[in-house]
Amino acid sequence: MKINRMDHVSINVNDLAKAKEFFIGLGLEVKAEWEMDGELLDRVVGLKDVKTLCVGMGVPGGQTWIELVKYLTPSDENGIQQTFPNTLGIRHICFAVDDLDTMVAHLKMNGTEIFSEVQQYEESYKLCYVRGPEGIILELAEEIR
Repeated sequence: MKINRMDHVSINVNDLAKAKEFFIGLGLEVKAEWEMDGELLDRVVGLKDVKTLCVGMGVPGGQTWIELVKYLTPSDENGIQQTFPNTLGIRHICFAVDDLDTMVAHLKMNGTEIFSEVQQYEESYKLCYVRGPEGIILELAEEIR
């Protein structure tokens, strides 16, 4: 028994169009879009009367995706809960980028919250945390060669 690969990370959002636009702006592409509902989905996620809209996105030529999911029903009564890098649980997604300074400048220009200026980790990476739509935390990393 073994794990073959990581397939996707699912992110629940309220504004699917805005989240999709944000990730396209980062350089991801839409791999698939679909709607789901019915008994099978109810059993898989353990909820009743589930209806979702989904967008699968990934880097060009890559296999792993992020899956943006808008639950039409049932809705989350608590709304968006702001989290921080040290909040317990799954907290961020890291994207390897080729030009971190340009990426951060682009994100700042578009109003994205930047946790800090670009930092260098030893002689291996330049790093920065940003907050995307609906509080999604992303780490951006540029390998130094």
